[in-house]
Amino acid sequence: MIEMELEEVKEKGSKYLFQNNGRMDICFTHGKGAYLYDTEGKEYLDMVAGIAVNSLGYAHPEWVKAVQEQVGRMVHISNLYHIEEQAVAAEKVASITPDGMDRTMFVNSGAEANEGALKLAVRYTGKGRILSALNSFHGRTAAALGATGQVKYQNSFQTLIGKCFDYFDYGSSESIKSMINKDTAAVIVEPIQGEGGVKTAPAEFFKTVRDLCTDHGSMMIVDEVQTGMGRTGEWFGIDNFGVVPDIISLAKALGGGVPVGAIVSTDEVSKVFTPGTHGTTFGGSPLVSSAVSATIDIMKKENLVENSAKMGAEIMDRVKKIESPEISAVRGCGLMIGIEMSSKAREFQMFCRDNGVLVNVCHGDVVRLIPPLIIGVKEVERVTGLLDRFLS
Repeated sequence: MIEMELEEVKEKGSKYLFQNNGRMDICFTHGKGAYLYDTEGKEYLDMVAGIAVNSLGYAHPEWVKAVQEQVGRMVHISNLYHIEEQAVAAEKVASITPDGMDRTMFVNSGAEANEGALKLAVRYTGKGRILSALNSFHGRTAAALGATGQVKYQNSFQTLIGKCFDYFDYGSSESIKSMINKDTAAVIVEPIQGEGGVKTAPAEFFKTVRDLCTDHGSMMIVDEVQTGMGRTGEWFGIDNFGVVPDIISLAKALGGGVPVGAIVSTDEVSKVFTPGTHGTTFGGSPLVSSAVSATIDIMKKENLVENSAKMGAEIMDRVKKIESPEISAVRGCGLMIGIEMSSKAREFQMFCRDNGVLVNVCHGDVVRLIPPLIIGVKEVERVTGLLDRFLS
């Protein structure tokens, strides 16, 4: 086990790593449950979960056992061969997806899942236009970046972005009605805009998107990279709206911490990806597939989707009772919550860190709470109590 002081880690990082990440002045050595421990041994309640990845928390014994045993058997084998662990994991994914969506292709990340979803839609429909929402985020690879409706992420990379994308107002049925047409291959949308500031939309909007896609022969792609796997109090964010899409993209919490993503669709749509049309070297390896299976099993056994709904409602209720002009909005669903502040989100983030709690700030002044789904009332009281103290 490598053990270095924080300054040594920073020195090596500044010398050998790309400097493309803005990092907090902190380094963690290990985690347990919903808590992390830094190089000085200080404990932190983690309300970030690796950006909605570590839904089981850290070092869950059943998950660790499954991954360790798989490492001892076989980590990687090519998709040139049948992979038992991959087939089992796909069956488990089918057990939680909306009816009829029982075909999965495993990939390595959310961006890759969205790239594959867009390719699948274009190949299935034979059409050439993609509609995406303003303020959305779908990844940083070329097509996913094109689908991301935020200019700040696209700046200086326009050469790589296709001209097939148009952007509608998120949550506006009228906006998408005015843009969709017979040339639209797909509409890609997030149930909640995560990187866009935990922005929500009414159920009627998603129903309209579904109806318009059906009427125009377009694919409805739902990006569940951040909202999926119980984050919103349902297995998938779109489940909150009673809508079944054509394609779902997954990643983040899917494997409990290992890098894995997935494209999920129907039997009919999946058939257009014939051998040679799309592939991946590492996607669905025995290691990540075992992690996926363990994650889903544990989530079912421990009722973590239900806990997400319960603890999320508790946080929302407590925050809404805090009377302060600094809080301008409280949004979200389940354990995906955005607290929009007037100006002091970054100050609150530092206040939390100094008091042993990690929170995230996104899209300006939105405090984003996306903790492990295992948290309980004790953790809820701690983070909301800190907010109350900070504002008073």
